[in-house]
Amino acid sequence: MLDIKFIRENPDIVKQGAKNKGYDVDIDRLLELDKRRREILQALEDMRAKKNKVSKEFPQIRGEEEKNKILLEMKELDANSDRIWKTLKEIDQEFNDLMLQVPNIPQEDVPVGKDDSENKVVEEIGEKTKFDFKFNDYLSLGENLDLIDIKRAAKVAGTRFGYLKGGAVLMEFALINLAFENLIKEKFIPVLPPVLLKEGLARGTGYFESTDREEAYFIPEDKFYLVGTSEQSLLALHAGEILEEKDLPRRYVGFSTCFRREAGAYGKDTKGILRVHQFDKVEMVSFCKPEDSQKEHQILLEMEKRLMKSLELPFRVVKICTGDLGRPAAAKYDIEAWIPSENKYRETHSTSNCTDFQARRLNIRYRSGDGLEFVHTLNGTAFAIGRMLIAIIENCQQKDGAIEVPKVLQKYTGFKKIG
Repeated sequence: MLDIKFIRENPDIVKQGAKNKGYDVDIDRLLELDKRRREILQALEDMRAKKNKVSKEFPQIRGEEEKNKILLEMKELDANSDRIWKTLKEIDQEFNDLMLQVPNIPQEDVPVGKDDSENKVVEEIGEKTKFDFKFNDYLSLGENLDLIDIKRAAKVAGTRFGYLKGGAVLMEFALINLAFENLIKEKFIPVLPPVLLKEGLARGTGYFESTDREEAYFIPEDKFYLVGTSEQSLLALHAGEILEEKDLPRRYVGFSTCFRREAGAYGKDTKGILRVHQFDKVEMVSFCKPEDSQKEHQILLEMEKRLMKSLELPFRVVKICTGDLGRPAAAKYDIEAWIPSENKYRETHSTSNCTDFQARRLNIRYRSGDGLEFVHTLNGTAFAIGRMLIAIIENCQQKDGAIEVPKVLQKYTGFKKIG
């Protein structure tokens, strides 16, 4: 969440930031509740001070009539205090609910736009793949080579699931190994995180407010969310902790299975493994000092580009506009791989700078020379496995229907070609 002091001092900036992101939040109501809340807290503090003063002076009072009068006043003070505490609890509930709805403010260099159609292409890397033969889409190739089976997956689990088989499985593990090998060299700590999140920690990541919650799978009996993206449980790793300044930036690379309802995607990409309910992901997360977060964001982007270049796949880098940022991010880049069968680029990676927005919710701080400060949190995709397999299968297909394994993956797979 944002700092309430920042909201008080910059209401117009917060209102404009929320508007540019497409969120409707009543900032005026929030500030009204904040004012009433502070007034009530001051009244309670005054009552407490008065009671403390009376308790010290009471033993010195001699007259019974005076003592009884003071006792009645204290009884009335207690009754008023109970009523005020009840009012404070009600105000706190509304105040906290509104605070959680306020999105992070976009950084100044983020382009203003209503949705993904107004994102800005930063650079294109590699030539778009061209074939001198009639090429196929990834699903046809995957089914012909017995790499992808969506028919049996539908029988077992329903739509938007798929079995990966044979060489596709070995390519998945090759991608994981490639990511971990490269990132560990850059001092990323490898982690296999839980895929279940307690309700409170899930909300702390900033992805589970309002309509965002519709994307998540929730287990009501246990009050657990299934992670929708790998960074959620990596972010919660240090919830409620104080890190040491000398240990920052603290970088993690995690691998996990992720789960999404894709509630807003009915009718889009329903066939195949592009937009599915269950997928595997290698994710980067960094905790750093506030003054280093923009530089750290560029480091994560460069790591994503390095991994994509190593696969020799054509891709482009896109700077995300305000309307496509989402709630926690202050700035974000996507990487999109070229998909020949669709004659367009498709998102395979993203990297976000969430500043102190998530750290405040999760209470993650560090000890600096000036005291305790909130860290900045960043995340970035190393590989979203399903989408990477799509890009590899389509761009590396051969005239005979086989798939050439990217050279950088061959040492992990043990073979150069599938089919």
